[in-house]
Amino acid sequence: MRRERVSEDIFIFTSELYAQVTASAILTPEGAIVIDTLPFPAESGEMAEFIHRRSPHGVRFVVNTHFHADHVYGNYFYPEAEIIGHRRCREMLLEFGEQQLETAKNETPGLEPVRLVPPEIVFANEMGLHLGNRSLRLMHLPGHTPDGIGLLVEGDKILFSGDAVMPLPYFVWGDRDSLKRTLKRIQDLAVENIVQGHGEILLRGEIPEILERHTQYLDCIYEQVQALIETRGSERELSRITIERCGESSIPLDGLVRQLHQGNLIKIYRELKAQQLAGAD
Repeated sequence: MRRERVSEDIFIFTSELYAQVTASAILTPEGAIVIDTLPFPAESGEMAEFIHRRSPHGVRFVVNTHFHADHVYGNYFYPEAEIIGHRRCREMLLEFGEQQLETAKNETPGLEPVRLVPPEIVFANEMGLHLGNRSLRLMHLPGHTPDGIGLLVEGDKILFSGDAVMPLPYFVWGDRDSLKRTLKRIQDLAVENIVQGHGEILLRGEIPEILERHTQYLDCIYEQVQALIETRGSERELSRITIERCGESSIPLDGLVRQLHQGNLIKIYRELKAQQLAGAD
């Protein structure tokens, strides 16, 4: 696990075991706020130990940016904390989180110690959070998933975006149009830094160009898949639509973005084919 200090009291933890997923901690005189908790106990525990050493008053709040396993499986390391998330995050974890965890444990023995702890404090649109000398604005940022949220640190203008911003937009669990609106909203925030859900921290000078490129990518893949369907192309032919053709790189996340790209294409293809069949009826 890699640890990075971005200000006097803010630390970012990046997994070396899974897709460069990030988690963060904001330390205040009254306790810590933890943002996401990593998937694997080996790293989640190391992170929790570091935070507890640095925070004499413990961890007051854990915030989950969305329900995916790589962001919530370490929640149980903070029994003293109140866990915050979107209303849908809690609902989805209660609905099928335990079943998904059991499947994951069968496939990945390293997850055996994990206990699922869903958020207990939930909200729908926005929520303020104040602790010590810090004020945070929690906001709904859907698209990657329906329950996605971000946290804006007032003053410092640092946004913890969850997977609303990552090296490649990914919406297989969510909705492309919602993600486009979310990227526009983030652009309008004019933040200094974005802590992505995966990968490197984005700096002020690069943020507008990256968000614009992501938006263009979302438009491009839709247009490319639509054109394929109009020529009666099959789902297997989606491989011809490369990530580079739509302006993104295949290098980030050790090449994992190529799989994410294919997932996006398949989702669009199947949605458009379903609409086509419905129209035929």
